[in-house]
Amino acid sequence: MTEPDPVAADLRPATAADLEPLVELRVLVMRADLERLGRYDPERVRRRLRDAFEPAHTSVILAAGAFAGCVALRPAADGHWLEHFYLDPAVQGRGLGSAVLRTLLGRADAQGWTVRLNVLQGSPARRLYERFGFTEEHADEVDVFMARRPGGLP
Repeated sequence: MTEPDPVAADLRPATAADLEPLVELRVLVMRADLERLGRYDPERVRRRLRDAFEPAHTSVILAAGAFAGCVALRPAADGHWLEHFYLDPAVQGRGLGSAVLRTLLGRADAQGWTVRLNVLQGSPARRLYERFGFTEEHADEVDVFMARRPGGLP
């Protein structure tokens, strides 16, 4: 079996006009994992991104010039938080997520930042984060909280 051709990732700053497409992508991407955990409520899923959306810290991910997802890297007292990392299912599994992480974590390493995130229990995304040096700090019944110190790029 051959690997799929990797997709090149471009990032552009998000604007307020991007919010609703990002909200709908979040619903699409998170539904299966939230249903598995018995926590799927489409309005709550939408509201959580609407309430937390900060265009200044969010990037829209483009693949071949087309909308493919989003990611946020938000500064906080304990480092930077990688949040709202959603890829359209049509481009998943082709290296786009890895390309985005290499870019963002390269910037974080250059600044000496620790990066934190949380991922849903049982999410396959956890394997991607572990490949990039994230380790579990703690967990609850819904989320696994992970951190990556500077210099952990593969």
